[in-house]
Amino acid sequence: MARADPLRDEGAAGALLMVVVMRRELKLADLDALLGECRGLLGSGYEQTGNWSLGQMCCHLRLTMESNMRGYPRWMTVMGWPLRPVLRRFALPRILDGRSINGVKTAGMFVPAEGLDDGEELAKLERCVAAFRGWSEELHAHPGFGAMSKDGFERFHAAHGAHHLGFLVPLTE
Repeated sequence: MARADPLRDEGAAGALLMVVVMRRELKLADLDALLGECRGLLGSGYEQTGNWSLGQMCCHLRLTMESNMRGYPRWMTVMGWPLRPVLRRFALPRILDGRSINGVKTAGMFVPAEGLDDGEELAKLERCVAAFRGWSEELHAHPGFGAMSKDGFERFHAAHGAHHLGFLVPLTE
């Protein structure tokens, strides 16, 4: 079922414009479910109701997972540190329950380019998930949510993916 989220934009005349963006309610238990959803969208085609295509979403998700393995920039960790207790207590449970807040801007390093190929980016995400699954070193703490177990991070990455993929509606169910 789709959920309507108002986005506000001040027009040139200063009037408030309300845009309704439809998002499917989508819960993904793990990274296998995430990849399955991506493959399904690639196979069926989709209607894009948000800002990013499937390829852009796969790229974004891969970039965040790679940072989880290789490390986040120091500035990001320093800025997130004071907010961690609040974000971990209030925002993280919402994300894991499939109730992510829309409209939160991401750091520029995680914003994907325009015109990415869906299939190529899905293949890169598949390789990244395999690397994540095989990762034996300690995972880096999320700048806003802190350290988690590998299983906890897998749940987080799956829920993060569900948030984004909910803005793509399959053309065939």
